[in-house]
Amino acid sequence: MTDTSEGLVARLRAAGCVFAEQEAEILRGAGDSDAEREEMIVRRVAGEPLEHVVGWAAFCEVRVAVEPGVFVPRHRSALLAGRAADLAALVDRAGRAVVVDLCCGTGAIGAVVRTRVPAVELHAADVDPAAVRCARRTLGTGAAVHEGDLDAPLPADLRARVDVLVASTPYVPRDAIALMPPEARDHEPRRALDGGDDGLDVVRRLATVAPGWLRPGGHLLVETAESQSLAARAALADAGLTADIERDDDLDATVVLGRL
Repeated sequence: MTDTSEGLVARLRAAGCVFAEQEAEILRGAGDSDAEREEMIVRRVAGEPLEHVVGWAAFCEVRVAVEPGVFVPRHRSALLAGRAADLAALVDRAGRAVVVDLCCGTGAIGAVVRTRVPAVELHAADVDPAAVRCARRTLGTGAAVHEGDLDAPLPADLRARVDVLVASTPYVPRDAIALMPPEARDHEPRRALDGGDDGLDVVRRLATVAPGWLRPGGHLLVETAESQSLAARAALADAGLTADIERDDDLDATVVLGRL
């Protein structure tokens, strides 16, 4: 039989779970039987991310589907999602905004944008088949989710008409991956973390291709570490975009924005 609430909290705390009380509440509501819940608890105590165990993650005001081995959306990405939604809302007043969520993972960013601006034309893409499955479940029939590397799978008719291109790219410097918490290092795909020597390889690739997709006045938004933001801004500027940096210390979040 599944632990009492106090016993489950104690097990989770002993396993190093910082938010043991909140996780215990989620786990006690998961599964269809005591045996299934106990299996989930064992997986969590062994170090598997809670989101992989229960099959979903809460992000801003949405719940997103999460499979084992898929990148789990981070709380700090609320800044990226919020700014993308704000820009889409401004466009939406004049007509239906076109939004593309690249490196979409579970589809969390796109889901927040569509929740706040329901009329958007939303496209999402990721190279990881498991992430694409999750994004399709999260976004349902209201979005087109494509599988492929960066912008390669996007429909050609999107060229020069995207209002907001948003991407939570991999931006961990390669040598820093070994220093990440085991939940990320051991259970999330390396290609969702590894940003190359300085963490900005994918950001630079994206900056190079983004102007071909954006309409005049359209925006590219990427998340970086604060220490990377000046170099990322320079990459966007080198690609011909007017670039700026936004920072939220409460979220420990940094977003670099470029405007065509």
